[in-house]
Amino acid sequence: MQPELTTRAWADLILLGLIWGASFLAIKLALGELPVITLVAHRVFWAAALLWALALWRGWSMPRGARIWGAFLVMGTLNNIVPFLLMAWGQQFIETGLTAIFNSATAIWGVLVAALFFADERLSARRVTGVALAFGGVVLALGAEALRGFDLRSLAQLAVLAGTLSYAFASAWARSRLSHLPPQVAATGMLTAASALMLPLALILDGPPQVPSLAITYAAIAYYALPGTALAYLLYYRIVAQAGSGNAMLVTLIIPPISIILGAVTLGERLAPTAIGGFVLIAAGLVVLDGRIPRRLSHFLAARNRAPR
Repeated sequence: MQPELTTRAWADLILLGLIWGASFLAIKLALGELPVITLVAHRVFWAAALLWALALWRGWSMPRGARIWGAFLVMGTLNNIVPFLLMAWGQQFIETGLTAIFNSATAIWGVLVAALFFADERLSARRVTGVALAFGGVVLALGAEALRGFDLRSLAQLAVLAGTLSYAFASAWARSRLSHLPPQVAATGMLTAASALMLPLALILDGPPQVPSLAITYAAIAYYALPGTALAYLLYYRIVAQAGSGNAMLVTLIIPPISIILGAVTLGERLAPTAIGGFVLIAAGLVVLDGRIPRRLSHFLAARNRAPR
């Protein structure tokens, strides 16, 4: 059973939702001047640099063995390089709010991947129901056009969804290989490993670093790399430590409304009703997966039936 969310945990959860919700807008703004690979290289490098500064300041003990750094390399690939690249590329062709809605699918894949690899994560009737509801929301958010034909917008939506699948495999890998490490150490290691791959990749494929001409681009890079990545990971792991991973998953319900509002206000984006309806279904599926609201409703109805009439 998940522990109850304290007032501090709720505050951290809302703050994290605000930070990650605004990150989609920052990425969209940076894409105006930066190619995708360079954008991701900036994201992982500056985030890793900030975490290393914190590691030196706070005296975190970083591991040195080749085996653990190999695990960091896999984690950085699954949790940073693949999803960051796919989502940033996809966001060139779809709205920020829609990207955030599809990002909520991470929880669906997380349940399915965990059931595939871990004996204690088997699919129950409740989990199957939650996954089915949320998957229906994904299909609705994709829209009839994407289901009837296949164009660049459809490919962008699928790229974002593929990124969420990579997040799910990253979660399984972290549980299997990195669970013995302090979360801040694991975050520093994976972002460092991701930087070691992304920096040469950006130089080879995008050429020498481009110097943005707009101040908003610098602000966007600073935001999505520092609070949006480095500090957000530390905040997320603090929520997990306080209230458990199931409660931390609730942040996926906070992120999309923030992204939708910011996209509408700053970029004039308007989402189709099917996208909003899809998010509602995804949210309902996540509520079922969480289990507490259905469980409390069941207890309420049972107590009401037992009450004298």
